[in-house]
Amino acid sequence: MYNLLKGKKGIIFGALDPQSIAWKTAERAHEEGATFVLTNAPAAMRMGSIDVLAKKTNSTVIPADATSIEDLQNLVEKAQDILGGKLDFVLHSIGMSVNVRKKKSYTDLNYDFSVKGWDVSALSFHKVMSVLYNKKAMNEWGSIIALTYMAAQRVFPDYNDMADNKAYLESIARSFGYYFGKDFKVRVNTISQSPTVTTAGKGVKGLNGFLNYADKMAPLGNASALECADYTISMFSDLTKKVTLQNLFHDGGFSNVGMSTEVMDIFSKESE
Repeated sequence: MYNLLKGKKGIIFGALDPQSIAWKTAERAHEEGATFVLTNAPAAMRMGSIDVLAKKTNSTVIPADATSIEDLQNLVEKAQDILGGKLDFVLHSIGMSVNVRKKKSYTDLNYDFSVKGWDVSALSFHKVMSVLYNKKAMNEWGSIIALTYMAAQRVFPDYNDMADNKAYLESIARSFGYYFGKDFKVRVNTISQSPTVTTAGKGVKGLNGFLNYADKMAPLGNASALECADYTISMFSDLTKKVTLQNLFHDGGFSNVGMSTEVMDIFSKESE
């Protein structure tokens, strides 16, 4: 513990259970001296155990549907009242694809499902920042982070329409981040994490196989949820005050490797 977030206040979206990155980020933020409110959609809260996390981190839980401007306005207002002032950090850790849940192929999407997933996974980030921006709710040099995945840039067939959602999410971060930086000196970035075993990630077909593949491709191996939380904390801290509009890969180097010796050995043996 380095007191990196001592005196800082924020909102953490998406903590569901101890496997989630948002959960681990909340634990680490608490350890580093931050105070914050936790929020999730009412339906998600019924599936998780967010009250346990709130007790552990001395936090207040404010239910909010991130696709609802009214809910978000209420959340931001109450958060400032509870925390005693403007915010220093916000984590958007939200993602959902109805098409993935319903096992719909990317070539045969249900477009009503697609719109719902896009609203939850991507457009909600714009809505969150719009409320924060218009309410002038962020302190100067504050930090807003959304979690993403490399399927926004490369094809991972089983990631389905979530790849489109993540690409849109990253574009929002750059575009809104420009205005937040110019007008309020607030930084906005996305963190592109390794494939990670979380409740949301388990819905992706073939996850275990891909986890093994990515781990063998990445020079440093896959980054864990806790390691992602540590990186997020560094992005919330004053040590990264001039980093904005970036999509930051946190994947052990996977994103820059064309082929590893371990994977090559596997295919070489198969061709013998």
